[in-house]
This record gives sequence, C-alpha cells and structure tokens, in this order.
Amino acid sequence: MRADVVVIGAGAMGSSTACHLARDGRDVVLLERFDRGHAWGSSHGATRIFRVSYRDSLYSRLAADAIPLWHQLESEAGETLLEQTGQLDHGFVRAIDEIEHTLEAGGWAFDRLTPQEAHERWPGMVFDTAVISSPDGGRVFADRTVEAQISLAERYGATVRFMSPARRIDKRGSGVRVHTDDESFEADAVVIAAGGWLEQVDGLADFGITLPHLEVTLQQPVHFAIRPGYSFPSYVHHRDAEGSANTVADVTYGLESPGEGVKVGLDATYPVPDLSARTLDICEQWTADAAAYAREWLPGADTSVSSAVTCLFTVTDDNHFLLDRRGPVVIASACSGHGFKFTPIIGRLVADLALGGEQRICEWRLPD
Repeated sequence: MRADVVVIGAGAMGSSTACHLARDGRDVVLLERFDRGHAWGSSHGATRIFRVSYRDSLYSRLAADAIPLWHQLESEAGETLLEQTGQLDHGFVRAIDEIEHTLEAGGWAFDRLTPQEAHERWPGMVFDTAVISSPDGGRVFADRTVEAQISLAERYGATVRFMSPARRIDKRGSGVRVHTDDESFEADAVVIAAGGWLEQVDGLADFGITLPHLEVTLQQPVHFAIRPGYSFPSYVHHRDAEGSANTVADVTYGLESPGEGVKVGLDATYPVPDLSARTLDICEQWTADAAAYAREWLPGADTSVSSAVTCLFTVTDDNHFLLDRRGPVVIASACSGHGFKFTPIIGRLVADLALGGEQRICEWRLPD
C-alpha cells in the first residue's frame, strides 16, 4: 500500500499528527501496536494538567500556541477537551520566582500568594513556602482527546490499523517502506511516535539515526475521593530546592478529575527494562506513598477511597522532547512525562516536519 506519510503510534502525538496530515488532504496510514483506547502507553486516562506556568519559557510559549489548536480540535470533535479551570504552583521560592518571571514576560495573568492566602482560597490543600496561581491553566481530557483525533483522522480519510506493530523501516528510493507483521507500506515519509517502543523499531541506523539515551519508566498516579465541600485546581508542588528549570523530577502534581477524584502523581519513577514483561498490576506501596502525601498536603482528599493506574514515561537526559527529522524519518517520541498539554501543537509541528518543513524548535534534535 502507498501513502504520503505513515505514522507509527496512535497515542496523543501520533494521532494528532495523523489528524493534521489527513485534514491537510494527505494520504496517511496510522499504525498502532495495541487496540483502540488501550492502557499500555502514556496517553490513556481521564485527564492531564494544562498549564502555561513553566519555569522554562519555551514551554510556556508552546502552551500559548496550543490553546487555539485545542479550541479548533474541540470544535471539530464537538466536545470539550480543554477546561481552563486554573492551575497553581507552590514550593521552594526559586521555582516560583522563575515561574513568575515567565508568566510576566509572556503577558499571562497570575496571583502571587502566601501559603495562608492560598489555603483560604483552596482549603482542601496545604501550601509550601511560596504559591503562584495561573487562571489560564486547568485540565485536558486525555482518552477523549486521543479518540477525537483518531476519529477525525478517519473522517478525513486516514487508514488506521490497530494491533499492527511496526517492526522495521527500510529505504525505498528517497522514501521509506514500513513493515508490520502482516503488511508493508511505502511512503514519502514516516513519523515514529511510538513512545516507549521507539527503540524497538528496527532500521533507524540505515537512515543515519542514532538515538540519544532514553529511559522508559513507570509511574502510578492515584486518585482519591474528594471530601464534601472541597474542590481542587490543577497543581504542581516543587519539592527539590536544587532542581533546575528543565527537570521534571522531585515534583508532585495533580488535579481534580471529574468522576475520579483528586489525582496525586509522585515524583518517583521506576525503570521498565522489558516492556514485553510489563503488567498493569497496581503496587500497593506506591498507593500508600501517595496517600501519605495526600494526608499531609491535601486535607480535602479522602484517602480511604482510591483508584490507581500505571503509565509510561519515556525520558531524555535533559527532560526535553525528542522531535527531529533525518531524511524521510521523523522522530516524535519521548515527551519526558509532560507532553500531553501540547498535543495539538506538537502534532502540527510534526506534520510540518513530515511534509518537508524546517525544525522550528532547535532544542529538540537528534544527536548529530
């Protein structure tokens, strides 16, 4: 089968890329190794944080670019995908100062608060040292977004194959041939948005591609019931005074997820050396650790009622994304655990790369 672009991976970034390409009138094949709506990767679950309040201004600008594309996606899908219900950061002063500088430079609204002032506004939370509130943050709906993008890609004419892992890519003239277990596809370009399975796609070396060091890790966010009378914004708790602006380690994050409760995501990640041996089993100790955090910092959470899910983070050494093109191959994997909020703009950037455009974000390159 012939296509303009083959996209490997139908998670958030792959389905967004396919949606953009199909909307542009391109002949697209979208390949997914698991079934529709699966829970084996990084894109499943009800909600994710949306925020513009980054310590690194690059991501704040990218979030600004994402907002109109979220609204476009909502309009096409006919459902709510982004809710700007507010988001806050609290913790050590340097992190909050850097976030304030980013928000001020970007022209975003914000409130700088003391812990007591913040507690009076959100009595279900206890706050650490310094607080900044951003009304432009909030939440996005994860499963709903991925399904919307896949459905729109299909509506615009994309061919979608589930249970079709891409095994190898080969050169085919100036283009590429992509092999699954049952089929092969020729295309002018291929986008590999395979997340933790990126390194399992054979043939990259034939295109002169050397991947940077990537670590596939597991997290287990936990939702706790919300006590009557309380509500929660999206939040990030910066807990490591030595952390840099680019690190996503040593933070705890969460948000109110309708129908599920308030999420607690601890900074602990656990290496996954063998994806084929991974299960979806829940670790009771990790749930207990999240409950201990909630008892200290989220008095509005009822830790006697909980649910948990596991998800993968594919992390680069600098916690930036990996987004670049070599010949007909575009790599769009490894969002280092903080990419979902950018889904529609990353899909647009990757689609442009696949169509021969220039890399517009110089920090996110493959090694030379």
